Amino acid sequence: MNTADQYLRTIYVVQQSADGPASTGAIADDLDVSPASANEMIGKLESRGLAEHEKYKGVRLTEDGIVRAREALQTYCIIERFLTNVLAVEEFRAEARELEAVIDGTVAERLDTIIDRRPDCPDCFDPETDACACLEVAPRPPE
Repeated sequence: MNTADQYLRTIYVVQQSADGPASTGAIADDLDVSPASANEMIGKLESRGLAEHEKYKGVRLTEDGIVRAREALQTYCIIERFLTNVLAVEEFRAEARELEAVIDGTVAERLDTIIDRRPDCPDCFDPETDACACLEVAPRPPE
């Protein structure tokens, strides 16, 4: 299940990496959904004022969308760091993606007290490794 926050986080990371609009294909690939599903959610985000989509050019987050995306990314980093640093979960990426849809702000704040989040979060996220840069992880394998 992919939530609006997962889409916002993904759009934000793709937009930052591309230094421009995020393509629907890149978003769909990252979330492992069909382009049609990605387009549908992008339309919902646009109707909520969180994104602006221009056909054949891609999608950009609005200021409100960026705020929400950064919050979602921060929660994702907290989950990743908890899974790796506290629980030593090997498949932390897959687990973090599953958990991010169900972890609310209260739980994220409590996990945050355990992991001692760094003040630069969520700028600590590294798209190359698809992980918080504060983790010592191997680079993401090519797909």
